[in-house]
Amino acid sequence: MKNYLVPKNEQLRLLEVDQLQRHPAKRVNIVTLKLVKENSFLYPDRNVRSPEDAYKLLKQFLVEVDREYFIVVCLDTKNQPTAINVCHIGSLNASIVHPREVLKPAILSNSASVIVAHNHPSGDSSPSKEDIEVTKRLVEAGKIIGIDVLDHLIVCPENFTSLKEKGLI
Repeated sequence: MKNYLVPKNEQLRLLEVDQLQRHPAKRVNIVTLKLVKENSFLYPDRNVRSPEDAYKLLKQFLVEVDREYFIVVCLDTKNQPTAINVCHIGSLNASIVHPREVLKPAILSNSASVIVAHNHPSGDSSPSKEDIEVTKRLVEAGKIIGIDVLDHLIVCPENFTSLKEKGLI
């Protein structure tokens, strides 16, 4: 549709009008991303130095629930928890976890690393094949974006399993 008698800027406008007539314009939303604090509590130990520390921190969130909860603990460079996010609430024995949902709160809170955890309402803290596979995917995704996945805990009322201690991370 070149017409040398029409000025170039008018040619562009006519081309845009022609394209709009064939395909309606797509509306693009302008958005802002932010974390919203829902609650807070004082953590007297300040740092998470071991799987036992992480268990003490997470036990209060996970032992009383009747379904699987997948939790993300965001940590700063000194391993101090800065945010805790309930990433997913699953069914009695399953939780669907995707790396983008797990790492999103870590990115938004400028975390250096994360510890992830979920409960087994059955009381058996043994990792399933799916637990191990999800952990490997999370570790790989974390490496790509520069957020270390330090551990994955499976929390039960009387005990826990650290996938790091089991050599699975």
